[in-house]
Amino acid sequence: MTPTEVFSLANMTAMPMWILMILLPKWKVTRFLIDFKVIPLLLSAVYAIYIFLAIQIGGMMDFGSLSSVMALFTEENAVLAGWVHYLAFDLVVGMWMLDQNKKLGIHQLIMAPCLFATFMFGPVGFLLFMIIRAFKQKQS
Repeated sequence: MTPTEVFSLANMTAMPMWILMILLPKWKVTRFLIDFKVIPLLLSAVYAIYIFLAIQIGGMMDFGSLSSVMALFTEENAVLAGWVHYLAFDLVVGMWMLDQNKKLGIHQLIMAPCLFATFMFGPVGFLLFMIIRAFKQKQS
């Protein structure tokens, strides 16, 4: 499978999970996938493969400077690994947010934008959730 095909497959794997988390967070299938981190684990396996391939081709990765990191993103396998890393970790954060919300009870209409922002902009959605979480905890 080419890196382009793996990229598409990884995206098509993550997208339905986000849809379930946003629209059907309490459905037993969604809860199963969240509780056992099924999709992030699959993506993590893909990540491990492509990091290994990137190291084989380009040697050890240097994260010591911005220019070194920019150079990493000129190698197709490293870029794919980086993208899959984002997909997996953003999903884990979204799942954590939903787990936190079991105790908090934030309405789903408020959670949905937090989850969508996490899906699209990662840390921005996490920040939004943490602000709402702080207000909710202050009310309790």
